[in-house]
Amino acid sequence: MGVTITTRVPEDMDKEIARIAREEKLDKSAVIRRLLSEAIERWRIERALKEYREGNITLAKAARMAGVSLRKMMRIAAEAGVPFQYSVEELRKDYEAAQE
Repeated sequence: MGVTITTRVPEDMDKEIARIAREEKLDKSAVIRRLLSEAIERWRIERALKEYREGNITLAKAARMAGVSLRKMMRIAAEAGVPFQYSVEELRKDYEAAQE
């Protein structure tokens, strides 16, 4: 079982959550969980991409941080216009990580 988190939201946000719940035929709690889950996934990807862009981590490490496959992280980086920053050593590390 999960934990309960209580928070206040602006009235317009509550109305939007209710609208989504009606359209998706879900209760508001399910909508909030889904939206929160998507936001957390997006945040992890953005954070990992930032670290990779700044040269602090390899692409494989970024994929692990984001909780996605290396292939998906490569696509995300390419779509974001982040150039691949590979030295031969980093390529070797990422290759080894992909084999795990």
